[in-house]
Amino acid sequence: MSMADRILRGLFGFYFAAFFVYLFAPLVIMAAATFNTSRFPTVTPWRGTTLEWFNQLAADTGMWQALWTSFIVAVLVVLVSVPIGTAAALVLTSLHARARSFMYAVMVSPLLTPGVVIGISTLVLWRQLGVGGGLFLIVLAQSTFIICYVMLMVIARLQRFDRTQEEAAIGLGASRFMVFRRVLLPFLKPALIAAGFLAVLQSIENYNTTLFVRGFETPLTVFIATKVRTGLTPAVNALALIMIAVTIVGAVIYEVVRRRSERQR
Repeated sequence: MSMADRILRGLFGFYFAAFFVYLFAPLVIMAAATFNTSRFPTVTPWRGTTLEWFNQLAADTGMWQALWTSFIVAVLVVLVSVPIGTAAALVLTSLHARARSFMYAVMVSPLLTPGVVIGISTLVLWRQLGVGGGLFLIVLAQSTFIICYVMLMVIARLQRFDRTQEEAAIGLGASRFMVFRRVLLPFLKPALIAAGFLAVLQSIENYNTTLFVRGFETPLTVFIATKVRTGLTPAVNALALIMIAVTIVGAVIYEVVRRRSERQR
């Protein structure tokens, strides 16, 4: 191996390590702060090890109510975003190339719009119709841009789809609906599942849009932001640690099931 290759490999290794440190160091520090007896979420100074913050989390009814609100919103956002995003992707891929470029720019424009603008514009529009803030407007405002994520993921999957399968099924007498249900939908299933998980994550972590349309509802992000002003405790870290653990376990289980199904095929 030449000196240039060694330097290049060393730089790549350094970048790779720095990237993962940048990505996971905040999570490690946050997890460690969960077990510090300090009433402020920090690891320095370390005042002792405790599990008290998990008890505080269990007793914090306000936080659990906020988490439940976020969960309901996320489920509703998935129910709205996945079908509409899938339909948008199917329509977009069926258009002529020139029209497709224009419609693509229009459909992804909500991703380029600040969340504050989406939240305020949604609130102003629906107030003219007599609808105030609440779960309905939260779901509607979040779905405005989350639909774009779903559409992009489905489009990426559709680009690998062999259209001759549809033609063959139609030639054998299948209806358009049957082709969609028996041929296209199974092919899109991995993208739809991934898009659903992404929609849940985008919904739960959203703050800028939700803040303006929430009305009297208090999702988790708004609740935590309020706690920052009044006094944040490591109970929030305990909740975050549990959510990270659930996410990792879910990802591992999904990967095990996926590899097992591939071996069975």
